[in-house]
Amino acid sequence: MIEAVLFDWGGTLSVHADVDLADMWRLAAHHLDPVREDELCRRLVQVEARTWSWIAEDQRAVTLGQILRMASDELGLDVTEAVLEEAATSHLDSWTPHIVHDPDAASMLTALKGRGLRTALLSNTHWPRTFHEHFLDRDGLADLLDARLYTSELTHTKPHAVAFQAALDAVGVEDPRRAVFVGDRLYDDIFGARSMGMRAVHRPNPKVPTFDIEPDAAIDRLSELPALVDQWSTSSQG
Repeated sequence: MIEAVLFDWGGTLSVHADVDLADMWRLAAHHLDPVREDELCRRLVQVEARTWSWIAEDQRAVTLGQILRMASDELGLDVTEAVLEEAATSHLDSWTPHIVHDPDAASMLTALKGRGLRTALLSNTHWPRTFHEHFLDRDGLADLLDARLYTSELTHTKPHAVAFQAALDAVGVEDPRRAVFVGDRLYDDIFGARSMGMRAVHRPNPKVPTFDIEPDAAIDRLSELPALVDQWSTSSQG
């Protein structure tokens, strides 16, 4: 019997975006020095990119605060102050206009909740909780997720077992075989979930790296998921 369905965020519940903090770096660079905006933005993006390469090596989580301190040290400028100033004067929707959720996300989560399933979000992110919660609240998804976990608050990122165990604990699932994870990244999401003993559903995304792992199933649209979970729940009862 399936007890819970857990989700990745970017590219799964939300529409994939090729940028993460780039919008914020652009605003911070302009705030710091409009004349050097392009140069500063490029260097800030490079600092962030290095942190993602470190994460790929050992899955240790990195926070936005750590990135800001690194960038400030490297540039000899207080990047943190610039970012906080922009945060105080700019609305998040203006910072990141590309962040939108899949149109099927709310109805799909509602259908799962109607089946008595617990739901959770587990996202690899530098962003603090408040950033993600803003967009989930905006689009009516926050109340449809029983738990929302961000690796900016954890010690490790996906695919590390620590991140997945935290998500399972958050929804009270003791047996990983009774949980399903849905994500677009074959390494972070599918490999990580299957390594824990969870069922893994891949939502193919040609814009992310490939990895040699077979998911338990693949879907093109989130609306396909409730019927798939029904099949697994029925087969496990037989």
